[in-house]
Amino acid sequence: MKKLLFLSIICLTVLAIASCDKDSTETSSTDGTDIIQEGYVDLGLPSGTKWKATNETNPNDENNLYRYNEAKEKYGSGLPTKQQLEELKDNCQWIWNDTRKGCKVVGPNGKSIFLPLAKYDYHYCDGNTDISWEGFTWLWSSTPVDSDSVYIWYLYFNSDRVNIAYWDALSLLAVRLVQN
Repeated sequence: MKKLLFLSIICLTVLAIASCDKDSTETSSTDGTDIIQEGYVDLGLPSGTKWKATNETNPNDENNLYRYNEAKEKYGSGLPTKQQLEELKDNCQWIWNDTRKGCKVVGPNGKSIFLPLAKYDYHYCDGNTDISWEGFTWLWSSTPVDSDSVYIWYLYFNSDRVNIAYWDALSLLAVRLVQN
């Protein structure tokens, strides 16, 4: 009886500890990549920044993309800085996945997030010309190029490159949040 009680207490303790891990739930898919659900993931980056497991959705856009001002207003300090994008780019392993169409981003501690391809849309001010690119993902930062700029730093990737550049705030890009 004492052994049964002791085992029950151990099982309850293990369950309580497991339920306190609010960062993520990690499982493997049939193609061998991690699927991370809910919350933020600690990738073991030097700054301690945690990355959200999924992109934000925008009910006002069919591709779930945001203009910079809309993203900044809605998510504020949850948008990554240019430095956080650089840290993700420089400290993680980027593994392209043709099956899932995106990149598994593996941090120094072995934990990962998945960044799916996200369409890029830009609508010129004249309203007559649109650019739409697929095959890349473009993620906003919170960092303008300078204080008077309408250009914002972003991270982009596809199957063979990861880079940081800047583009017009009127563009529609994906949003992935961070937690400091």
